[in-house]
Amino acid sequence: MRAEILNIAESELQETIDYYNRQSEGLGFEFALEVKDTISRIVLYPQAWTPLSNRTRRCRTKRFPYALVYQVRKDFVLIVAVMHLRKDPEYWKTRVSRL
Repeated sequence: MRAEILNIAESELQETIDYYNRQSEGLGFEFALEVKDTISRIVLYPQAWTPLSNRTRRCRTKRFPYALVYQVRKDFVLIVAVMHLRKDPEYWKTRVSRL
């Protein structure tokens, strides 16, 4: 199985990397590695994480207060959001309604 990421989720990822790098040099790159590791866990065990709906799930990162919201598709997982855990937990729903 492979992973794809929506453009808007890619933008969230980049904004967060930039934010953390402004806070402490290199911290954003550590966040990027954490997201990469989280995606690897999702690809290995796509059904293992918290269900948010019939098709959508959430997997938390280990170190940062973020989760990846994703959908399991036929032969890939689609990353819908790189979500801060204090953000409105349903803001991503408008993204999947258009898919």
